[in-house]
Amino acid sequence: MTEETDLPKKRWTRDYVFDVLKELGIHYIFGVPGTNEIPIIDGTSYVENDVHYVECLHENIAIGAAMGSARMTGKPGVLVVHVTPGIAHSIGNLFNACRSQMPLVILCCQQQNELVTQEPLLASNLVDLAKQYTKWAHEVRTPAEIPLVLQRAFKEAMAPPNGPVFISIPWEFTMVRIKDDAYIKGITKISPHFTGDPAAIEQAANLLAAAKNPIIIAGDAVGYADAWPELQDLAQLLGAPVCLQQFSSVTNFPNDDIHWQGELPGAQDLIQKVFKDHDVAFLVGFGAQAQLAVFKYSNGPLIPDDVKQVYLTNNTWDIGKNAYGELAVFGDIKATLPLINQIVSKNPPKEAEARNKHLAVLAEKRTKQWKQYKETALDQDEIWAVLIADALREAIEEKGLQKKFVYVHEAVSDGPAFQMMLPLGTESSSPISYYCVAGGSLGWSMPASLGIKLEQNAIQGIETKLVVNAVGDGSSLFYPQTYWTAAHEGLGILYIITNNQEYHTLQLGLQQVIQAYGKAPGYEWEPKTTDPEYLRINRPKFDFVSLAKAFGGENGEKVEKPADVKDAVFRGVDYVLNNKSSYILDMRMAQNTPPPQSGKTMVEAWYKQYTLQPALDFFHKEEQQHTLKAMTHTGEVVPPANIPSLF
Repeated sequence: MTEETDLPKKRWTRDYVFDVLKELGIHYIFGVPGTNEIPIIDGTSYVENDVHYVECLHENIAIGAAMGSARMTGKPGVLVVHVTPGIAHSIGNLFNACRSQMPLVILCCQQQNELVTQEPLLASNLVDLAKQYTKWAHEVRTPAEIPLVLQRAFKEAMAPPNGPVFISIPWEFTMVRIKDDAYIKGITKISPHFTGDPAAIEQAANLLAAAKNPIIIAGDAVGYADAWPELQDLAQLLGAPVCLQQFSSVTNFPNDDIHWQGELPGAQDLIQKVFKDHDVAFLVGFGAQAQLAVFKYSNGPLIPDDVKQVYLTNNTWDIGKNAYGELAVFGDIKATLPLINQIVSKNPPKEAEARNKHLAVLAEKRTKQWKQYKETALDQDEIWAVLIADALREAIEEKGLQKKFVYVHEAVSDGPAFQMMLPLGTESSSPISYYCVAGGSLGWSMPASLGIKLEQNAIQGIETKLVVNAVGDGSSLFYPQTYWTAAHEGLGILYIITNNQEYHTLQLGLQQVIQAYGKAPGYEWEPKTTDPEYLRINRPKFDFVSLAKAFGGENGEKVEKPADVKDAVFRGVDYVLNNKSSYILDMRMAQNTPPPQSGKTMVEAWYKQYTLQPALDFFHKEEQQHTLKAMTHTGEVVPPANIPSLF
């Protein structure tokens, strides 16, 4: 009897997909099975293709996992979705992928080509559904063009700036027999390492060197380019504080550098106060430029008009997108920054040395205040995020996991604590050691953790031995089916649920809306209550550990007291390091629902963890604290600068 492996091999059009994946060294396809997709999924059954199909229970999980894989490898994440419901279910994370410039190739198996016009079950104009959030969206016209389309799709996904590409393929096109020697030759790769125009570089460098009080804003393109050292050199040459775009997708500047000031605030007036005393702003890789919920043209632009704006990035859309740029350099950041630095170093600002000394003093003060804040948190009745973040830092350092961890952040209300306390510095991590998204569509982080953990060795010199996902209770409930895939694939991931039993960011957002429109002429809007039932998640209460167990998660615990946080975090870290299954920590966080009637005392009590929480941006601290003091003096509820209110 002839062995199956000795039988003549047949090739179908679907095998072009595997030609590409083999060429690029991509080993995973993510998806939710559907009949139309079976021909492609079947291709993962052949050992020689070296591609594993990762089964997910919702398409938004599949695309989120593909995003995590893509960020770790720098190669396109690949997923297969099922006709109209498949791409529709994926839109939330497709939006995130678009805003965060994730390289993805999404294959959607359309209904039979000869039947589509008759509007069969599940069919629709799939390209129109996807194209708003992709670099390119296309439906294959004939089986013969599949090689052309795949070549273009993967080329575009990888070309700077990266982004998602959507391909609809009538499903019967994937089963067409092709010749045994019909292969895709390869994928054209466009090098991202191109430098800007020399004349523009010289002009930008001279303007920065002549600035009296420069500021640097670092966006995602900095982290993606692994350009920490180059930007650190410039910050030192200029003596300039470095702020990050809010909701940075990666760590765009190391938090152990004296110039680091954390992310920009999330309110119009606070952003304006960051810029107001600076004469030149260097906007480097700055893509997400308006990450806030409330804006009034009457209150002026986010960056005041008298601040000269200088751009450097690899995406023309982000240059001068929202305001006039005095100078613009179009180029790869890692390749171009050394050329700017070289010119600046020939004529460095005289004030730079004094500014650097001042920044060093501020950084030392910030560290001391955060240590004091952590000690204060230990004396509270409920858990503050700083204790979780510091326990994670200790575990990473004690277990020698520097450069071997990835922290996935969707604990939206608690960003500053994790950004400050985690070892996200030059010797302990790389930009992709921290993972978030610029889009803001919730429910992305648990899916992303799957793809991250699957990729054991990542780019930028890191490993994924320890993957930790801190996620709010509301966000974690978007896709708890993620636990099933984690168990199915044997992935040891530490999930930390920051459980305050409410949509806390929406509580903060409500207060921001009240502040903006409560006294505004023509609005004077006020809610019936500042404690609406619809922003609570506590009736009935969730048992997150039991929920995870129901999907296959094997272990976890509820943590209620500050004194228990460190030991629980260490237990969780030890478990996922030594087991191929997830561990869930249900952290009972301080609940911060605003009082029905706000007075000075009530506001101070409600905001205790925030009023006591030190700033990240010590360079502009006085301006931010002035706003907070005004709030507490009048009893007006205004979210502090450290807390985003986007949702």
